[in-house]
Amino acid sequence: MKKSVRVAIAQINCVVGDLRGNSGKIIDYIQRAKAIGADIVAFPELAVTGYPPEDLLLKPKFISDNACALKKIAGHVDDIIAVVGFVGQSGKDIYNSAAVIYKGTVRGVYHKMLLPNYGVFDEKRYFSSGEAPQVFRSGDIIFGVNICEDIWHKEGPLLQEASMGAKLIININSSPYHAGKVPEREGIARRGSKASNVYIIYANLVGGQDEIVFDGQSMMVDPSGKVICRAEAFKEDLLVADIDLDIDKGEFYEKAVLVSDKPTERAKPAITHKDVRPLNENAEIYQALLLGLKDYAAKNGFTKAVIGLSGGIDSSLVAAIASDALGKGNVTGVFMPTRYSSEQSEIDAKKVASNMGINFSTISIDHIYKLYLIAFEPHFAGHAMDTTEENLQARIRGNVLMALSNKHGWLVLTTGNKSEMSTGYATLYGDMAGGLAVIKDVPKTLVYRLSKYRNSIGTVIPDSVMKKEPTAELRHDQKDRDTLPPYEILDPIIKAYVEEDKGADQITSLGFDKEVVARVINMVDRSEYKRRQSPPGIKITPKAFGKDRRMPITNKYK
Repeated sequence: MKKSVRVAIAQINCVVGDLRGNSGKIIDYIQRAKAIGADIVAFPELAVTGYPPEDLLLKPKFISDNACALKKIAGHVDDIIAVVGFVGQSGKDIYNSAAVIYKGTVRGVYHKMLLPNYGVFDEKRYFSSGEAPQVFRSGDIIFGVNICEDIWHKEGPLLQEASMGAKLIININSSPYHAGKVPEREGIARRGSKASNVYIIYANLVGGQDEIVFDGQSMMVDPSGKVICRAEAFKEDLLVADIDLDIDKGEFYEKAVLVSDKPTERAKPAITHKDVRPLNENAEIYQALLLGLKDYAAKNGFTKAVIGLSGGIDSSLVAAIASDALGKGNVTGVFMPTRYSSEQSEIDAKKVASNMGINFSTISIDHIYKLYLIAFEPHFAGHAMDTTEENLQARIRGNVLMALSNKHGWLVLTTGNKSEMSTGYATLYGDMAGGLAVIKDVPKTLVYRLSKYRNSIGTVIPDSVMKKEPTAELRHDQKDRDTLPPYEILDPIIKAYVEEDKGADQITSLGFDKEVVARVINMVDRSEYKRRQSPPGIKITPKAFGKDRRMPITNKYK
């Protein structure tokens, strides 16, 4: 015997700590799901608090306020089942939990059993682990509920809940994005559904939170492992589908937590599935950066941004992302020349601004630089010019941008990429000064790929910028290759060392020159103190600097 159930996934964008706003959005989506005839609607992991709430979880008032918010949500639930992520509490222990709500009452609560404690995750710092899987019953339907990491491991509760009679598993998530994550996530859901012979409802969070971006891309997978429908990428969405479940009143039927003995039968308007297909990698990464910047600005009260526009590829890409994310009228590019700036750089900076329609200003800093040199002349006497004088220019530029930020309330967007951040090829308190490092996790070779992708939508970055040899223009005829290996060599070494934790011998065995590998590793290790003082940057690789990679500054291990 089969029974049709209409299931909805509310893929929403939550704000950490905004209990009132998150609750209001949850209530709104419950009403929308009910209006389209859904029997069950699932929300993301910790939807009430936003994810990750981090040390807010150490505040008892925050936990009790979260419980009050859940109670308010429950009061707006009538004849639809809502599965809502929140912080559960029992005595002194708190849990990453999912409430199953029906007709104004929390009918049952599931506590996450497998707590991730790697990469950006730090859940064992805060939560206790749930001790048992949980299944629920609505009429003749038995369904299981679990949370994110719970389906990533064979020893998790998925198979147990299936063995307890569940034909439908609702897995609520706050699964962060990085390039390559979507097929990995889909593979887990496919294998889990086939192994347990169940439908998996994979509800994921969407939105930017500090360094992390949640991409949404929720999905429903049938028992054969087929993805029957997908939600939008990087957007809020309400995904709805009818699924036919086998009804089998086995030994666990009476043991399941009762949600509703006789659920209300309601009219179900016709639904159509959108043909949502996965994005290609460049489009996906660009959309992640776009959403990361858009939400960082909006959720922290910024509407306008300022960028040091040098006429180079990095600042041009950041300007494109900012223009697309915030609106061209809300972005200002500032060209800050010195005696070392080329005429072509000024031409390119102006053309970038013109192509994007953003505001543009030129503020020459050469006279300021000259005053610095005069002031330091007695203190630098007897010393040849070196990176000290070069860095002074970058620090003056940082001061100019921060002054504009202070005066106008603009968010300063830094333009350093991952290749530079890795090797220390960036000036502390100079080009590293700002509120958000948009491409901090984007290697230089990927900067070019993303720039080409953006131009495929509409040309905004001139060919002269794309073809220009990278240079900081801090001295005459300076080129990046004076200090760094070619980026085609540098970036794979950085990936192997930083993201894959390979040692020098392992990296050399991949075909790289031993001396180059040693030099790159030394630059990465010596620059940890700089990165610790850099602004947050949007994570798009499997291991980004910051929460992902926490190396000690004082460190003698080589």
